[in-house]
Amino acid sequence: MKFCKELASQMVPEWQEAYMNYGFLKSLLKEIILFKQKNRPAPHRPHGLKRNATLYRAFSGLTHMVHLHHSPRNHSPSDIENQVILVNTVERDGSDESAETTFLNVHDEGGEYELVYFKRLDEEFNKVLKFYKDKVKEVVDEAGALNKQMEALVAFRVKVEHPEGWTNSVEETKKLASDVAASRAELFATAPSAVRASKRVPMDMIDEESSRNGGLSDESSHREYYKEDKEMKTITTNSEVIQEDEQNGARSNRPAPLEILRYVKFNTPQGTPRSTIKGILNIPNQTDLKFSKYNLKKAEAQLKKAFVEFYNKLRLLKNYSFLNILAFSKIMKKYDKIASRHASKSYMKMVDNSYLGSSDEVSKLMERVEVIFIKHFSNSNRSKGMNILRPRAKREKHRVTFSMGFLVGCTLALIIALILIIRARKILDKEGKVLYMETMFPLYSLFGFIVLHMVLYAACIYFWRLYRVNYPFIFGFKQGTELGYKEILLVGFCISVLALACVLANLDMEMDPVTKEYKAITELLPLVLVGLLMAIMLCPFNIIYRSSRFFLLVSLFHCLFAPLYKVTLPDFLLADQLSSQIQALRSLEFYICYYGWGDYKHRLNSCSDSHVFNTFSYIIAALPFWWRFLQCLRRLYDEGDIMQGYNGLKYFSIIVAVSTRTAYTLSHANSWKIIAWITSIGATIVSTYWDIVFDWGLFQRNSKNRFLRDKLLVPHKSVYYVAVVLNVLLRLAWMQTVLKFKIFSLHTQMMIAFVAILEIIRRGIWNFFRLENEHLNNVGKFRAFKSVPLPFNYDEDDDKDV
Repeated sequence: MKFCKELASQMVPEWQEAYMNYGFLKSLLKEIILFKQKNRPAPHRPHGLKRNATLYRAFSGLTHMVHLHHSPRNHSPSDIENQVILVNTVERDGSDESAETTFLNVHDEGGEYELVYFKRLDEEFNKVLKFYKDKVKEVVDEAGALNKQMEALVAFRVKVEHPEGWTNSVEETKKLASDVAASRAELFATAPSAVRASKRVPMDMIDEESSRNGGLSDESSHREYYKEDKEMKTITTNSEVIQEDEQNGARSNRPAPLEILRYVKFNTPQGTPRSTIKGILNIPNQTDLKFSKYNLKKAEAQLKKAFVEFYNKLRLLKNYSFLNILAFSKIMKKYDKIASRHASKSYMKMVDNSYLGSSDEVSKLMERVEVIFIKHFSNSNRSKGMNILRPRAKREKHRVTFSMGFLVGCTLALIIALILIIRARKILDKEGKVLYMETMFPLYSLFGFIVLHMVLYAACIYFWRLYRVNYPFIFGFKQGTELGYKEILLVGFCISVLALACVLANLDMEMDPVTKEYKAITELLPLVLVGLLMAIMLCPFNIIYRSSRFFLLVSLFHCLFAPLYKVTLPDFLLADQLSSQIQALRSLEFYICYYGWGDYKHRLNSCSDSHVFNTFSYIIAALPFWWRFLQCLRRLYDEGDIMQGYNGLKYFSIIVAVSTRTAYTLSHANSWKIIAWITSIGATIVSTYWDIVFDWGLFQRNSKNRFLRDKLLVPHKSVYYVAVVLNVLLRLAWMQTVLKFKIFSLHTQMMIAFVAILEIIRRGIWNFFRLENEHLNNVGKFRAFKSVPLPFNYDEDDDKDV
C-alpha cells in the first residue's frame, strides 16, 4: 500500500483537514519531475560500445574512486545541505511559532517550482503545529478538571468507607499517604514501565491492535527517523517521570482534605426527566452529597468513563503527532530523491525541535492516566486496567461470515420453495386465499418489513465504512460493540428464515373437514415468533449482541417519553425510522386485536369494524411523527435553534396529512379525499425540501458541485442526483392511498405492503446521506469526541474564599 493511501486510512476522520496534505505536496513534486523531464537534454550516446562496470569492479572500489576524483574535496554533505535551504522558526502574534524556509537555489533551473514546494510545505507544517498546540492545550485543561474530580472522589470514598467518622488527624493522613505511596511504588515495580522506559520510542504509545484507526503496516520502516534522534530523549524523559513520581508519590497522591467536600455537590445527569423539571422550575441541577455506596459507585462509573474517553483523546493525539512527522519525513525524502538535494535532514531537524516533535505533555499525561486508572478503577490490576483503557479492535469472525452466507442461502431456498408450492397446489385459485390475505398476510408482512429495514441498514453500514463515515462515533456506540454489516445481515436473515419456515408450515387455505377449523398450532406460529423476538430483545444475558439491543431499547424508551429526555442523534434518528414503519406498527396492532378478540382458529375477526381499532389506527399512524414533533420542541428549548421550531412544524404538517389519509381510508368520503389531497401535497413539498436542503445539505448556493455541496464523499456526482430524484418519487407513494390504484390486480393488503416497502427503501437511502452530512459537519468542526458528564461540581466562588 502506498503511503498516501496508508496515511488516509490511519487518519482520525474528523481531523482529516488538519493533517498534512500529503497528496497536494506530492503533486507539487510531480510538477518538478515534469519540468526536469521537459528541460533535460537527451543523453549523448557514442557509437562505440561501452562496457558497464562489472560486479568485481564495483566491489573493488574502482568505480567509486572515479566519482571521488571528480567530486570537490572540500565540501562535506552537511555543507551542501546548508546551501539548499535555511529553516528558521519565528514567533507570530506574540506566542505562536511558525516555520519559514528559505530556498537558496531559487536561481537554478526549475528553482521556482522548488520555491513553491517549500512555501506550501511550511504552510502545511504551521497548520499541523497550530492544531496540535490547540488540542494539547485542551487536554491539559481537561486534565486539570479531572484532577479536581479525582480529589473529590478520593475524599468521598474515604467518607463512605469510614461512616463511623474520620478525624483527619496528621498521623492518619500521613499513614494513608504512605500506604498510597507504597502501593504506587509496588505498582511501578511490578508493571513493565521500566522496561518500556528503556526500550520504547514515542510511537510505541500507539497500540496497533486497539488503536481506533488501526496500525501502520510496516511500522518498523517508518520509525527509522525516530529511532536515531528521539530514543535517548524518550528514555531520559520517561525515567525522569518515574523518578519524580516515586519521589513525590506521597505528596502527589496524598488524599484530598475532607474539607473539600464542603464545596462539592453532585451534578444531576442532564437530559433526564428530573433535570428537565428542575430546569423548567429554575431549580439548580446540583444536589448535596449523600454519602452512600450507591452514590459512590455511580460517581466512580461516571469518572471511569471520563478517564477512558480522555485516554482515548491522548492516544489519538499521539497518533496524530506521529503520523504527521512521519508524513513530513516521507515527503522530504521523496523531495531529495526527485530534486537530487540533501535537504531532508535540515528540515526534519527543525520538525524534531518544534513543539510537534519535542513536546512530551501527551506522553506524561498518558502515563499518569494509566497509573491513576489502574490504582483507582481496576484495583491495581494492570492488565485489567489497560484492557479497559485500550480495548482491542473488533475482528471479523469467520463463523459470522459463514453463518450469514448460510442463512442467505436458506432464505433463497425457502422463497423458491414457497413459489413452487403455491404454483403446484394452485393456491391462488382457491377460495380461502381472500381470507388468508386479510388475516395471515398482515401478520407475516411484519417480519418482511423488519428484514428489509435491516438489510438496508446493513448496506448503509457497508457504504459508510467504504467512504469512511465515522458512524460509531456519530451514533455514540461503545467502542468495540458496534455491529458491522455482516452481523446485521446475520440477524436479519435469521429472522427471514424463521418467518418463511412459519409461512410454509401455515400455508393452509382450507379448514380441516372434520374439525371445521384450522390447526391451532400453525395458526399460533406468527404470535410465537413475535414473542420470541421480543424475548430476545429484552433478554438480560450477555448473548445475541446485548450491548446493541440495550442501546436500541434505551433510544426507544427516550422516544416514548419525549420530550422529558434530552434529544440525542440516535433518539431522533430512531423516531425517523419508526415513521417509515407505520405499517409494521399497524401490524402489531392487528396482532393484539386478532389474537386478543378474534377467533384465530377460524381466521375470523372484527377488527376493521371496531371503533377502538380504527381509533388506534389514527394514533399509530401519527405517533412516530408526534414523537419527532416533541423532540423538535425539546431541542428548541435546549438549543434555542429556531430551525428546530420549523422542523417541528414540518412534522406537524405530516401528522395532519397522515391523519386525513387514514380518515379517508376508513370512511371513503369525498370530503376527506379533498382534505387528504391538500394536506398531503403540502406536507410532501415541505418534507422533500427539508430532506434535500437540511438533512442532506444539498442545493447549497455557490457550490462548486452544481446543485450539491462542496464536499462529497461519494466520488460520482450522479449518485446524489439519482438519490434526489428517488427521494421525490418515493415520497409520492402516499398517492396510492388516495387514488386506490392497483398493479396487476393485486390484493389490497398486497398494495399496502408494496407502498410500505417503497417508504422503507426511501428511508434507507435517506439514512446514508443524512449520516454523511452529519459526518461532514463533525469534520468541519473537528469534533472527534463526545463530552462525558462529570459527577462532581465545584463551587468556585466558595473555593476562592478558602
